[in-house]
Amino acid sequence: MTPNYDKHPKSNIGLEYLGLEKNKNVHWNLNPAELYERAIARGEAILTKDHALVVHTGKFTGRSPKDKFVVDQSSIHNDIDWGEINQPISEEVFDKLFKKAQDYLSDKELFVKDLYCGADKNTQLQVRVVSEVAYHGLFAHNMFIRPSNEELANHTPEFTVMAAPFLEADPDADGTRTSTFIICNFQKKIILIGGTLYSGEVKKGIFGVMNYLLPKKNVMAMHCSANHDENGKTAVFFGLSGTGKTTLSADPDKTLIGDDEHGWNDEGIFNFEGGCYAKTINLCEENEPMIYATTKMPGTILENVILNDDREPDFDDVSLTENTRCSYPINFIPNASKTGTGGHPEHIIFLTADAFGVLPPISKLTPEQAMYHFISGYTAKVAGTERGVTEPQATFSACFGSPFMPLHPTVYAELLAEKIRKHGSQVWLVNTGWTGGSYGEGSRMKLAHTRRMLSEAIAGNLNGVEFVEDSVFGVQIPTSVNGVPAEVLIPKNTWKNAAEYDEKAKQLASMFVENFKQFTDQASEAILAAAPKVH
Repeated sequence: MTPNYDKHPKSNIGLEYLGLEKNKNVHWNLNPAELYERAIARGEAILTKDHALVVHTGKFTGRSPKDKFVVDQSSIHNDIDWGEINQPISEEVFDKLFKKAQDYLSDKELFVKDLYCGADKNTQLQVRVVSEVAYHGLFAHNMFIRPSNEELANHTPEFTVMAAPFLEADPDADGTRTSTFIICNFQKKIILIGGTLYSGEVKKGIFGVMNYLLPKKNVMAMHCSANHDENGKTAVFFGLSGTGKTTLSADPDKTLIGDDEHGWNDEGIFNFEGGCYAKTINLCEENEPMIYATTKMPGTILENVILNDDREPDFDDVSLTENTRCSYPINFIPNASKTGTGGHPEHIIFLTADAFGVLPPISKLTPEQAMYHFISGYTAKVAGTERGVTEPQATFSACFGSPFMPLHPTVYAELLAEKIRKHGSQVWLVNTGWTGGSYGEGSRMKLAHTRRMLSEAIAGNLNGVEFVEDSVFGVQIPTSVNGVPAEVLIPKNTWKNAAEYDEKAKQLASMFVENFKQFTDQASEAILAAAPKVH
């Protein structure tokens, strides 16, 4: 039997605008089964025992932030927060690489997926992903919002990801840093990717576009997960990769709205995506049953996961990378929201993996402290998330997602502050990192304890307990949480040597203050007063 891949509905907009209209080997909007077939036939993937798809992404098993650029154009020049994250590149360099990609892809088998980004119809972005690999087609199908057949016929791509993962640039001739390039052109509305197979570049590229467009419409763009309880009380979880956004939002007792990217408009919050992209390092059924279950479902992609001889995933094997992941449609989570929307959040949680073991496992923030910590975005980079990171490193990432924020951090901070004030949200700082000592000496915070503390806070059960102020960071720490040992709550009490704790706390406080100097000119006196005390 010869499969027919040409029967699917497609947009009236072809590939002319990409210069690929002459390519006759283009597959439009294949379904997961067909993308499975092509990925396996082309040697891109193999199957697990339970028929999930396993893909190894080659030498790049994480994002390449130093190879990510924004085309510097007069229409956006004054908007972009240029620097090491939003690196400028000329239109001439883009045009040269675009032509190179056109020539390269002109005779390749191509996979096109037309999709949506954003559950809010008023700000929804119509997205097209064009790639030379079927695996990217399935990843896009999983991660973005899937149109109906009727919607596909009227789909007009507003932004296109054009991926040529096996096309490498010549830095000397092409004007790039290395052979890898991820370039966003806001004028042509194209994200050009070459030299990397890692699918996270596809997803995060569109996330960056949304983070540029939405604040101009007074909609907050957030690198966060979200869920709500049976009473409709919504909570959002900010944090960088590895801090627990996906894990903590996938709560069996809550409805999952989304695990990574959301907007906050006048009606409430909404998911950007139609799927989840969860880390699988040390994944086990006991700790994360719902995410674990998705790894046994056909349609799930396991990235850079090693299989044992029985074709079962070994989630403890990090021989390729610690950044192993699974991508799946959000409906694979049994209690996922069908609308991708929720009310205004009553609770906002800032997640940080503190490698110093200094910050309390949970603490309450004033609005001014919330802005200080949001702009600071302290955490530890977790091994494998980016190339070259092999162990946790203390870092500050503004808005808990600066790699994906094209505008200045204060734009997002002011929007968030406005919405917190308007809707009376309570903000919590939660440390999912180390306790009893720094990385290498202490231990990672127990997931069960973190879940319990969050559950009690969100349920309002901490409203009546006693709080004490941290002498360095000024945050309010509960002295008791039902179901959690009291000694866990005060970080200093978990260290064997109190003097060593004091020294580490002073060191981390100094890092906060030094990092925040770049924002001093644009921060209010109240926010500056929320800084930790350096004695």
